[in-house]
Amino acid sequence: MRKVKLQMQLSLDGFVSGPNGEMDWMVWDWDDEIKNYVTELTDSADTLLMGRVLYQGMSMHWPAVAAKPESQKEEIEFAYKMNNKPKIVFSKTLEKAAWTHTTLMNGNIDEVMTRLKLQPGKDMLMYGGAGLVSAFVKSGLIDEYHLFVNPTAIGNGKSIFKKVENKLNLKLLKSQSFPCGIVVLCYIPA
Repeated sequence: MRKVKLQMQLSLDGFVSGPNGEMDWMVWDWDDEIKNYVTELTDSADTLLMGRVLYQGMSMHWPAVAAKPESQKEEIEFAYKMNNKPKIVFSKTLEKAAWTHTTLMNGNIDEVMTRLKLQPGKDMLMYGGAGLVSAFVKSGLIDEYHLFVNPTAIGNGKSIFKKVENKLNLKLLKSQSFPCGIVVLCYIPA
């Protein structure tokens, strides 16, 4: 059975964005070690999962990377992966998805994910946003949490654990710190 792996950046105090979606607190001066972690995680999946808002931002960014003269070789290589992997966007309002290899889903998340997990293939990598991830957390659909904890507290914002009704026990598989100050915590449901 395919797994759903979550890759999510968090503030030190547990928020994935500010109250209005601000992400200016995230650390992006990544070294080769953390880039390798992300590459390995991305390569372990053949399908990307995301919500509408994140999809709209990524669909404008990644297809344009190769055309920008300032793009670095490694960014162009990563853009190739993002552009060519199948993507599933969960949205009740988006009417079409123009980014290549994108499928729009607006059905029941539990039913859709049960069907997708049974399909052959590699794992699925989820990026967000906060509302969609919260729904996945509540339904127990995430098999691995790769939480990128940034060395910044923002005091208020959006949480992916806001819909948890009962205690959610997780088991730490590994943790890794990086020179940029990010600590990645990898958990599975206990």
